[in-house]
Amino acid sequence: MPEIKEIAHLKDLWNDEGARELAADQLGLLRYRSNLLGADLRITNFGGGNTSSKMELPDPFSGKLVRVLAVKGSGGDLGSIKESGFALLYLDRIEQLKQLYRGEAHEDEMVHYYPLAAFGENRVAASIDTALHAFLPFPHVDHLHPDWAIALAASANGKRKLEEFNRKFGRTIVWLPWQRPGFELALMLERAVRENPSAEGILLGSHGLFTWGRTQRECYLNSIRTIDQMGQFIIEHQANKGPLFGGLEHAALPEREKVALQILPALRGALSSNRRVIAHYSDNEVAVTFAGSKWSRELSALGTSCPDHFLRTRICPLFLRWNPANEDFHILKMRIQEQVVEYRADYRQYYDKWATSDSPQLRDSNPSVVIVPGLGLFGFGKNKKEARIATEFFINAIHVMAGANTLEDGETIHPLPQARRAEQSTGFEQFHNYVALPRSEAFRIEYWALEEAKLQRMPPESEFSRKILLVIGGASGIGRKTALLLAQRGAHIVIADADNLGAKNAAEEAGGIAAPEFVAHTAVDLGSPESLAEAIKFTVFKFGGIDGIVNTAAVYPVPEADGQLTPAQWTRTFSVNVTGNYLLARESEWVFKDQNLPATLVLTGSANAVVPKKESEAYDTSKAALNHLIRELAIRLGPHVRVNGIAPATVVAGSTMFPRDRVIQSLQKYGMGFSESESTIELRAKLAEFYAQRTLTKQPILPQDCANAIVWLASDQSAKTTGHLIPVDGGLSEAFLR
Repeated sequence: MPEIKEIAHLKDLWNDEGARELAADQLGLLRYRSNLLGADLRITNFGGGNTSSKMELPDPFSGKLVRVLAVKGSGGDLGSIKESGFALLYLDRIEQLKQLYRGEAHEDEMVHYYPLAAFGENRVAASIDTALHAFLPFPHVDHLHPDWAIALAASANGKRKLEEFNRKFGRTIVWLPWQRPGFELALMLERAVRENPSAEGILLGSHGLFTWGRTQRECYLNSIRTIDQMGQFIIEHQANKGPLFGGLEHAALPEREKVALQILPALRGALSSNRRVIAHYSDNEVAVTFAGSKWSRELSALGTSCPDHFLRTRICPLFLRWNPANEDFHILKMRIQEQVVEYRADYRQYYDKWATSDSPQLRDSNPSVVIVPGLGLFGFGKNKKEARIATEFFINAIHVMAGANTLEDGETIHPLPQARRAEQSTGFEQFHNYVALPRSEAFRIEYWALEEAKLQRMPPESEFSRKILLVIGGASGIGRKTALLLAQRGAHIVIADADNLGAKNAAEEAGGIAAPEFVAHTAVDLGSPESLAEAIKFTVFKFGGIDGIVNTAAVYPVPEADGQLTPAQWTRTFSVNVTGNYLLARESEWVFKDQNLPATLVLTGSANAVVPKKESEAYDTSKAALNHLIRELAIRLGPHVRVNGIAPATVVAGSTMFPRDRVIQSLQKYGMGFSESESTIELRAKLAEFYAQRTLTKQPILPQDCANAIVWLASDQSAKTTGHLIPVDGGLSEAFLR
């Protein structure tokens, strides 16, 4: 018999010294235990599972010690939860709810009592699982969704295999058939422990694992020991099995990232029929192996088993029918739209079949996970984090399917152990040894009124949520302010600049405003079509597409000592200021076309385009050409892409076009006094004030002023404006339209 190790795969992260420092802080120690469990995705996935402790705290009314249940609040994440994330409830009041319970048909009404049982000033929303923790007669309880445990729970022979596991490891884990989380399941858990007084844990069919302990440390050890041993059990079976999922039918493409890039805009556009989505692509070994396997299509149709999984991944993913061996990405792009339409129709049928008069309205019939043979998995969500998590959750589901596959050992015998009653058995979906929830049960959770209430508690989305913008010239000046303003309004942003370090710093600042995962940066040369094409591809690969491009970058050539520009300076000015903008539009046109979504292009002109000046010929005429290019591009790219621009007067503050030497040169040109001891910022302010006095408002034009106009043009508020320039010049009469 192979050696049995207490903990072979996981790590005991408990630090006795750190725990001792929290010994007097019961809630702090619960937070500590929770964070350790959430630190390893093999133990529980993001936002999944919950933990609890029963403790004595002084009642704020009487001062006497009373029993209190502390349980992870609704929507919290174990890995990042703080003490403030736990709901605190009077335990005796939760116990009293048994007297008010009117049966399973009315179990949802019990949740409305939880706020009335809140302890003290705690107003954290209690989760649906509150009673599950309250009724288990143990001081500390963990409810987790580890892949290894769910693999057992989702196996057609799961109960029999759990008995084998118990014999092998000398454990007493009790099997409990599927029951939707809620008050009825809480009573079933309580009864199971009463009937099995030596139980060390409970495995819920098609769901997850409950473990417990007399102390925080004992509970933590019981959890990781049980999960690890289940991992040992499954891995040992896997060693005696052949290839997973029936073997490989489609090998992973060696250049799959290039193909994924080519289809992402079309895929994102097709899945944005209701609301725009952000994408995440995964081509790790698990993803490509599953996507290319012989059983992947059938298993995909079943979807996930654990409720926590399909709340993120929807009832099932979209499996795109495509043969990577003899069909190119052009064929795949053609098939995306028709297969997404098929998925939406099937999803609508699923909703219509199971919805009742009090069901929440259909939210979105588009898939949140797409599987493509040869490529891997694509996840979609309202933001990058949600898209990534959807992908990760389906990878969790793949692990579960793989584990159930390895445990297969013969013909399935009905009734399935997941069924609470024999007549329910045929409702469970099954392929080989893997068992998914009945569609009726899946619907009851996906469109559960209590889950809908959780969604309704979410804060409203920001103006630019779900939108992707590429900001060229975003390292400084107007571009930087634009990127920061877009970050404040919820956008996903790629900051591109010739100054890559400056772009990196701006991205870090924007990420601190929004979220680091929502912002990226890359180097770009506006005079190079290849560099622009790479910036476009980078943005698409990072987030799935592009909803808007802003360009604030330009060059201002400084004349030689004789006041003349060299031919190279003239050429470079037009190459960057005019040709660069044309190439930017040309290189992004395929993305806009494939997405088929309204998009924007905002370019930066100048008041100089209509105000001729001495020794500024190259810059001024290039901006005049850009003005007309904006009109030409509006016609070329319409109706889906709006093209506009701003025409600022001279912006000195924060501009890389105004280094100290040029500021001094301008001050001398206008006969303004200055001292070499003055800082560059002071000299810039002096020059800006001089320019301001030439305007009607007498105020310097700041980068933020221009950013405000750019963001308005990039927003839906300007949805009926295209082919125009907004002056941001303080009222420069020489630049009035004529």
